[in-house]
Amino acid sequence: MGKRKIKLACISDLHLGTYGCQAKAINQYLKSIEPEVLVLNGDIIDIWQFSKNYWPDSHMKVLQRILRMASKGTRVVYLTGNHDELLRKFAGFKLGRIEIDNKLLLNLDGKTAWFFHGDVFDVTMKHSKWLAKLGAMGYDTLIHLNSAVNFMSRKIGKGPVSLSKKIKSGVKKAIQFMDDFEQTAIDLAIDKGYDYVVCGHIHQPQKRLATTANGQTLYLNSGDWIENRSYLEYNQSNWTLGYFQPEEESKDMIENETEFEPFEPQKLLESILHA
Repeated sequence: MGKRKIKLACISDLHLGTYGCQAKAINQYLKSIEPEVLVLNGDIIDIWQFSKNYWPDSHMKVLQRILRMASKGTRVVYLTGNHDELLRKFAGFKLGRIEIDNKLLLNLDGKTAWFFHGDVFDVTMKHSKWLAKLGAMGYDTLIHLNSAVNFMSRKIGKGPVSLSKKIKSGVKKAIQFMDDFEQTAIDLAIDKGYDYVVCGHIHQPQKRLATTANGQTLYLNSGDWIENRSYLEYNQSNWTLGYFQPEEESKDMIENETEFEPFEPQKLLESILHA
């Protein structure tokens, strides 16, 4: 199956390095597209919870895939989030077609798109970072529990459930936080005169046209790759919010992916620099 050629793809909140990350599905999605621009909108590598004891080959393959996309012509923009905030010291860094920054403005067919992760709106991040990190640990534990629940659910012929979604949808403060987050992003975008505002952070995929007394903007959130496997794509002047459905992979496909040649960092680095 050929790759879909598109103008832009945006994904966020992959949380590579955590048990909840659906790395194989991410790799399948990236294999299916050939974007001119790939925006990685924060929390790509989860440095908060990074452990040298947990970094599966499937997680490394995602990074390899992204680097190969850059070497073959895709502009890759890595925007930092709170879980990979250590990379913020490298804002403005460029290496061939790979860039690291905190925010991005793009002209898309005469309209301005404003990309940023969104943790800047999070009061907990500003004043109680330790509490946010504790919450992240609890979230990862919940994902572990969710995996066990879904294993048993499949055994009895039931479909998968998302415990974290059920909890968030049942907690009024969580709902209010997401509403406030979206409204703040919308108000700022309209105030700045931007046509599109594209965020991540809250793991809540969204696409909606927002109108206030001061103007109008299209609010977009790329969601996450722990619960939703969601992505945003821009092509032919249109935005699409999609949910990736991974194909079943055999053990041989997972262990011996023929498309990958042996990974040689030096060779890949040279191809990026001379592209």
